[in-house]
Amino acid sequence: MESLFKLRENNTNVMTEVIAGITTFVTMSYIIFVNPDILSKAGMDFNSLVVVTCLASALGTFLMAVLANYPIALAPGMGLNAFFTFSVVMGMGVSWKVALAAVFVEGVIFIVLTLTSIREMIVNTIPKSLKIGISAGIGLFITFIGLLSAGIIVKSDATTVALGSFKNNIPALLSMAGLFLMAALTCFNVKGALLIGIIVVTGAAAALGLVTVPETFVSLPPSITPLLGQLDFSMISKPEFWVVVFTFFFVDFFDTIGTLVGVCNRSGLLDANGNLPRARGALMADAIATVAGAAMGTSTVTSYVESSSGVAQGGRTGLTSIITALLFICAIFFTPVIGMVPSYATAPALILVGVYMMMSLKDLNYDDWTEFIPSLLGFFMMPFAYSIATGIEFAVISYVALKYLTGKFKDVHVLMTILAILFIAKEVFA
Repeated sequence: MESLFKLRENNTNVMTEVIAGITTFVTMSYIIFVNPDILSKAGMDFNSLVVVTCLASALGTFLMAVLANYPIALAPGMGLNAFFTFSVVMGMGVSWKVALAAVFVEGVIFIVLTLTSIREMIVNTIPKSLKIGISAGIGLFITFIGLLSAGIIVKSDATTVALGSFKNNIPALLSMAGLFLMAALTCFNVKGALLIGIIVVTGAAAALGLVTVPETFVSLPPSITPLLGQLDFSMISKPEFWVVVFTFFFVDFFDTIGTLVGVCNRSGLLDANGNLPRARGALMADAIATVAGAAMGTSTVTSYVESSSGVAQGGRTGLTSIITALLFICAIFFTPVIGMVPSYATAPALILVGVYMMMSLKDLNYDDWTEFIPSLLGFFMMPFAYSIATGIEFAVISYVALKYLTGKFKDVHVLMTILAILFIAKEVFA
């Protein structure tokens, strides 16, 4: 393990990495059911999607461990799967097989860009202040998602969001109890605090009859034949096909960059210059997983911000990812058990992970507003626009604009200027 993952160099050990890998898996295991639920609305086979989701997640996460040695898990992206179903298939009237072909093409483009180091250059060109803002913004985003999942915050027509009712709302109360338990255990430096909290809340929910304990914990996986290799390139010559490809490309590109930078910044994996070591390997894992995922029958595979839950438990190397990948494989046979864990059990973990990531704001230079304002814009826009990519857009555009307006031209890398122009063009003409 030491020779493969350099555990001592990263100040970790096997037990810590195992706990971190389990925590990451449990925190993001909802995707095993949520992804099939969304994509099946496009006409795809639900049972096959459960297996494909696990296989694509395991493959991408394993590649991240092998190619980059990072504690980051991958799975079919939330938001991207919704775009796949509701915008492309239902909205544009495109078949799910054509949509899979678009995802496949997007992944191939990513592989080419990664081989030419363009993606790596963009990751390492983002200024340190923006990386801090992106990391903290993802934290605020995760916290917001956790509060919604717990039912602590709810939608409101009058005020957009509002405090949910705790009266006769046992799930919300259990979620709050889980939050306090996880926080208390963390204060005492208990390893696996988040995982313990998730198990306790799930156990309490089962005892109260809020979740159904399955009659059997093991089941044989269904066939993936209905989805495997079902790519339809018949529309590749039409403009609307490339509109779909570009949208998948844009969201995946900057969601991945945001997640990698955010998680690695908070876990201390960025180097002294704020760059991401082994960025090419990490990006290649994402690209290959997207291509393979499309071939198997799922929407874009991308890096997951929930990986921060494992990082918060001490995960620092690819061994964390290996454990998570193995659990995705096991989940194919233990889907009844995974299905027991309710969203309000994992919600407290997301809230605490978000708080953990927001701690990076202490490293901002609050005296230089050309650094401070763009970082905070990215920080706020991620949860409010419900998009990591949008947060990065606002951070980059405002950074370049403020630097030019204040005459600090030398602080702006040419790639940052190009990105700002592309972002503006996207918002104006898209």
